[in-house]
Amino acid sequence: MVSPHERLVNLALYLASRTKPVSIQECRDAGLGYPADADDAAFQRMFERDKDALRAAGIAIVVDEDGRYSVDPDQSYAAEIELDDAECATIRALAAALVNDPSFPFAEDLAVAVAKMDLGPFPDEPVRSNLAVADPGRQSAQARIAADAVSRRKRLRFGYTNARGERKRHEVEPYGVAFRRGRWYLVGRDVELNEVRVYALLRADALEVETTHPKNPDFEVPEGFSIEDYLVLPFQIGSERFDAAALFGPSAAWRAPAATEGKGRLVPRHDGSVLWEVQAASPRAFAAWCVANGPGVVPRAPETAVSAYRTGLEEVAARHG
Repeated sequence: MVSPHERLVNLALYLASRTKPVSIQECRDAGLGYPADADDAAFQRMFERDKDALRAAGIAIVVDEDGRYSVDPDQSYAAEIELDDAECATIRALAAALVNDPSFPFAEDLAVAVAKMDLGPFPDEPVRSNLAVADPGRQSAQARIAADAVSRRKRLRFGYTNARGERKRHEVEPYGVAFRRGRWYLVGRDVELNEVRVYALLRADALEVETTHPKNPDFEVPEGFSIEDYLVLPFQIGSERFDAAALFGPSAAWRAPAATEGKGRLVPRHDGSVLWEVQAASPRAFAAWCVANGPGVVPRAPETAVSAYRTGLEEVAARHG
């Protein structure tokens, strides 16, 4: 059975390859993956959803006066990009830094992509970024295995040691991988818990991708899933939830949008400062976040976070006399 994603690709390629507009019946008869036993109404609904999805992805599907479909190439495909020497050099330098970074799991893919762009050789002087804060080689290997499972929609099994030092095997339907603050993370549905969870790959071991039916996906990613919804800030990790607030002073207000990573609500104030209202799980961790992102960032609520912030500053002052 063809998956909805494969059917979308088939429809896009079919319409793009036609030299003249085609009817809806021609699309149905083209073997694009629509169920043969679907009645006319069911097929019509699937076809309309697929058209909407392709249009949302930037493919301009147009309909002529006879109700036939085609792809407008001028509206669908990007124009050729021309880069000057400085831009080519910048891309080469940035790519070289990542290719030489042991924590970057897609080094080979990036090197091939740069080669295809024909931007010239990497710099003679070796350059390297340092994305991961701990065990870069291991994080890179874990992230690459997880990314492969995500792309093929295959279940993933691994051991996981939580913050309390408890190790347990998990089976997960991986929805995505992401890099945040020096660590690679996996987001997916834990099969046993039937919940979407976030796993730090640094804590995972013995990753195994499901090998049964290797060419067929094991699951579908839920419609509307966004990995950003699950990548929380450090002080949001934990089961407890409470309202917190921090003030970005006038001199620090410009940093608020980037520092808060789209979490919570930013409220501009008349004096040029910005009040940040956000959910937190640990008062102490919230206070530590404010210190790490200062100066000019001060917790305002809850009182336990304010107290932890003051205590932390007093301890620092005492140590440095």
